Formats: sequence, structure tokens, C-alpha cells
Amino acid sequence: MARAIWLVLDSLGIGGAPDAADYGDAGADTFGHIAAACAAAPRGPLQIPELTRLGLPQAHALASGAAAAGFQSLPAADGLWGCMAERARGKDTPSGHWESAGVTLHEPFGLFAAATDSFPPALLDALIEQGGLPGVLGNCHASGTEIIARLGQAHIASGKPIVYTSADSVLQIAAHEDHFGLERLYALCRLARALLAPYNIGRVIARPFVGDGPDSFRRTGNRHDYALPPPRPTLLDAVCAAGGKVHAVGKISDIFAARGVSRSLLASGHEALFDATFAALDAAAAGDLVATNFVDFDSVYGHRRDAIGYAAALEHFDARLGRLRAALRPGDLLVLSADHGCDPSWPGSDHTREQVPLLACGPGLAARALGRRASFADLGQGIASHLGLPPLAEGRSFLTD
Repeated sequence: MARAIWLVLDSLGIGGAPDAADYGDAGADTFGHIAAACAAAPRGPLQIPELTRLGLPQAHALASGAAAAGFQSLPAADGLWGCMAERARGKDTPSGHWESAGVTLHEPFGLFAAATDSFPPALLDALIEQGGLPGVLGNCHASGTEIIARLGQAHIASGKPIVYTSADSVLQIAAHEDHFGLERLYALCRLARALLAPYNIGRVIARPFVGDGPDSFRRTGNRHDYALPPPRPTLLDAVCAAGGKVHAVGKISDIFAARGVSRSLLASGHEALFDATFAALDAAAAGDLVATNFVDFDSVYGHRRDAIGYAAALEHFDARLGRLRAALRPGDLLVLSADHGCDPSWPGSDHTREQVPLLACGPGLAARALGRRASFADLGQGIASHLGLPPLAEGRSFLTD
């Protein structure tokens, strides 16, 4: 009986978005530029045999128009492979995931566009007063690791949390787990979520950290996202409505505001996320969906512009992927995708507007090219058809079309 496993390689764009210039991202190519960085480095070419067999380099060449360094000569793929362009107006995590699950945002989330003094004074005043704060630090666009290193000690000394944003629709609050308190940080983020109702901001993110100074400050695995709920039912809701269960691994539950989630398995780091995915798969029955977001590609390597670190994470993922494919049962469908790009060679530290891969395999599923897909929603429609669900409102099934 059919089960589905959906793995999101968070930020693994493959270039070639037709509207990239509208976002200042013409030429952005996360996978291609990682491969190029590897080929030019002493470590040598990127080694991802499982992803290569599934068709990732082929999907990249289709999207970007050129083969990536080290992938000019490829064997025939043994999976289904293609590329997808996003219809939603944005390059953020929720819109990419929601469209993949059948709900496209045709109106973008709100943004705090100003690089400094980013937040409306009325919003900050309400957060300070209702949160019982002595004030806040930051109030700007920033990389999370950079602003913690810069303001962490002032935060500890003053008790003021660090509040910042980016080019995405997000308000992030960083605070020290011991000096400020983890539960207090979560409560402050819930307050911020309520105060943001007039602004249509996609996410509030709690960014706890530990350490004693700039050289030792590090973010912990206790991050929590407070997202707006999807505006319409998604693939996850459809699975539950049909009597199946959705096993959400990592930050999937946060991204969907727990809508359509039967069971949430929290994990931090790709190794733990894979372990949790295996555990979810062991528990999954016919009609169930296991969905995992591998966030470190984005948060640890993409945003920090670490191409070689990103490459090593891809190679580690690839090694575990082979074991996951071997664990598939007859009737299982494994689907891999991404939600946006985060090109480590690109200026700044924000996401990049790119196409993403659509890769799939399963016992008895014949390999073929899926071509260029006009919407991420084709992924969700394909999973729905595999699980025997009624058609979703958007998308064309990659399995039947």
C-alpha cells in the first residue's frame, strides 16, 4: 500500500528562475556555484552519487542551461527528474513549502524593507510594553550569526532582546537561553506573532543562543518558528481528511502552523533529522506522508555563504539517502525538492529566487524526465495522486502528466 516521503533540501536552488531579475537574482545558482567552488578548491569535485543517480545534476542543467562543474558527463538517471519554477511572489520558506503542498500565494507577504530602523515604532513600543522589556537591540536587517556576535554581550548586560529581520517576511528575536530564558523568549515571540496581525508577516522566529562572548556564542537547536497558517487546505490537510497521518520532521510543523500535522518529530542537525525520518517511516502506515525539512543547508551554510560547508553537507546527506532508498517498501514514493535558493556566492545573506529540483523514485517506478514544471504545486498534486487522494486545487501531477 502507498506511502509517501517528502524531503525538502532547504535552499537547494538550481538556477534559472524566469523572473529572477525581478528579485535582483539574475544569475543566482546555488547548486551550480557550489559545484564550481568545489572544482576550484583543493578538496576536489562535489561527490553526490545518489543524488546524481536520481537526476539532480540533470535537473540543474535543464533549469540553468549548463552542466555544473564536475557533472559534464552523466549516466542515465534511475529516478524521475525535472525542475520547478515558483509562482508565488516571494522567495521565502512558507510560500515555497505551501505552494509545494498545493497552495500558491498570489499576493506576497509583508516585508520590513528598511535596512536600519526596520520596524514601525508602534510595533516595537507595543512589544516592549506588553513584553515587559527594558527595550530592544538591533532593529535592522542582519545575518543571525553576525548580529549575535555583535550584540550578544550588550543583550546579556541590558536584558534587551535582539530583534532583526531580512529581505524575507520575518521578524526574528534572538536571546540567550540562560540569561534571558528560553520559555520567556518563546512567550515574547508569541506576543510578536499577535502584534504582527496588521502587517501580514509570514514568520516570527525564536533564535535562542548560548555562550559567553563573540567567540563562543552559538545558536542552539531550540529554534521555533511561529508562522501564519496556510490560507487554504494543503496536501497535509488532504492526507488527514482521507484518514492518513502526516509525520512532520524538523520544522515542517512550524512552517504549516501545525495545520494537517498528526505527529511532530523535532530534531536538530541533518544526522538527527535523518534518524527522525527513519523513525517516522518505521511508524508510517499506508496512506501516510512523512515530510522532513533539512534546514542546515539554508541556515548553516547558505545564509552564511559557506559553499564548501554546503558541499560537505550535501555529501553527508547523499550518504544517508542511499540507505533511505534501500529502506523503501513496494508502493512507497520518495520525493526530493527545495523551497527556494540561497546561493552562497551571492552578495548579502538572503535567499535567492531560483528554480528547484523535483526528484522522485520508488520500487517499480520507471525513470523518466519530468521536464520544466510551471509550479511547485505539481509536487503536491503528484503525491496526492500517489496516495489516492482527491485532486488538490492547484498543480498537475508529475506522476500522470
